[in-house]
Amino acid sequence: MVIRKPEFPEVGDFVIATIKSITSYGAYVVLDEYNKEGLLHISEIASGWVRNIRSFIREGQKVVLKVLRVNEEKGQVDLSLRRVTKHDKREKILVWKRERKAESLLRSVSKKSKIPVKEIYEKAGSIIEEAFGGLYEGLEKTAREGVDVLLEIGVPKGIATTIAEVAKEKIKISMVKIKGTLELQCTKPKGVVLIQESLLSAQKIEKPRGTIVDVYVISPPKYRIEVSAEDYREAEKLLEKASKAVVNHITNVGGQGAFKREK
Repeated sequence: MVIRKPEFPEVGDFVIATIKSITSYGAYVVLDEYNKEGLLHISEIASGWVRNIRSFIREGQKVVLKVLRVNEEKGQVDLSLRRVTKHDKREKILVWKRERKAESLLRSVSKKSKIPVKEIYEKAGSIIEEAFGGLYEGLEKTAREGVDVLLEIGVPKGIATTIAEVAKEKIKISMVKIKGTLELQCTKPKGVVLIQESLLSAQKIEKPRGTIVDVYVISPPKYRIEVSAEDYREAEKLLEKASKAVVNHITNVGGQGAFKREK
């Protein structure tokens, strides 16, 4: 495993486990993320009476379990299935899939750069984890915003460049897009040029990395402005800022402008 974890999970953690064997009193499992074994007692399989354990679990099945007790000296980990809610399960599986994806990406970086994966993690992965609260979160941000994200936190340039290339190639970034209509008029000399300059002001505003502002003609005097961003809240703020820049610019040069948000 590339991502470093403690030797044992902590009480209260949710873990991914594979059912190894089933007995009359419960099941022995392998903790996939720690390469340790644990016990899922029959009393922790379901809230009601369990007549047949195999009605709930089977050998080879992957499950999300909650850690109840840890005895590191004896190497014992007691686990529960019945105390895992649907929300807990969904969240843990999402995190686990992201960790596996992040590990796969680092291996791709290692192969492309011909640098051992352990070295990649030590010089970049651990820094990314600390800076962004998770390796995948940092790689996703890099895919969205580019290599500067890594350079700013101290990742060596050569490794950072390769990580950014792999992240952009492997991670599909979901963006939201919103739009609106601008109506611009200007009867001043060179009015067409002044309108063009006003529209360009939308793209000149300061905006977060990874966001996009596009402006194009519908049919004069109407123009469309589209904004792509990570989420709707950021997109709405940027659309408002860009549209105001256009309207203010055309007004200041003696023209008229109005903006209407489209659904």
